[in-house]
Amino acid sequence: MRLIDTHCHLYSEQFDTDREQVIANAKRMGVDRILLPNVDLQTVAGMHELVANHPGVCYPMMGLHPCDVKPDYETEIAQLFSFFDTHTYCAVGEIGIDLYWDKTTQDIQEKAFLMQVDFALEKGLPIAIHSRNATHRIIEMLKNYKGKGLRGVFHCFSESLELAQEILKLDGFLLGIGGVLTYKNAGLPEVMQQIDLQHIILETDSPYLPPVPHRGKRNEPAYTRLVAEKLADVKGVSLRDIADITTANAEQLFGL
Repeated sequence: MRLIDTHCHLYSEQFDTDREQVIANAKRMGVDRILLPNVDLQTVAGMHELVANHPGVCYPMMGLHPCDVKPDYETEIAQLFSFFDTHTYCAVGEIGIDLYWDKTTQDIQEKAFLMQVDFALEKGLPIAIHSRNATHRIIEMLKNYKGKGLRGVFHCFSESLELAQEILKLDGFLLGIGGVLTYKNAGLPEVMQQIDLQHIILETDSPYLPPVPHRGKRNEPAYTRLVAEKLADVKGVSLRDIADITTANAEQLFGL
């Protein structure tokens, strides 16, 4: 059985003391590939080092996280894009809009998002979307790209069935499901019951959002298996079916 953690910040300083053990733990749980979304210029070096040390296991993305969009975003994005000259990436990400922490930057967040979406389309790469209090807006923005071949994932999806259905109408977009699926009263299992497995990939968003029974602790890629087990229970299918289908979905989306 093979699983893919499609969204993990393994370069985070929270893993500095035991990163190699964390990767070993993941492999022991059947998680043999880990996708690394970038955040900003400061996270690039650590991400590249991980990929160099673990070829065939760690796969990088490149992008500017919406919470790190500043007035000089065009300069920073240009610097991030320059890495495409010397490195290979499986996606443009983590990009998107976050209106939970700061609504005052919505305008530049949207401009930075579209700048990176256009670049992904130009490169033929999928996008990994961070959306917080902004999913309706992002869907409206992406409707302009329907039919142009844009594809990607709404990472850490935890919203309503109606929003899930609107995302799937965009064509080419999947739902990234993580630890929130295991949270009591989250409502996500009921939504997932109505969504076909062909639209789902698994993730952890480590070190954040750990699944039950690890809430309040550091998340890690090995816990992708706990998400898979919960999804198998929700869908009434075997763990192997979940692994086979979600892994195939991720391989197709990210070109693995």
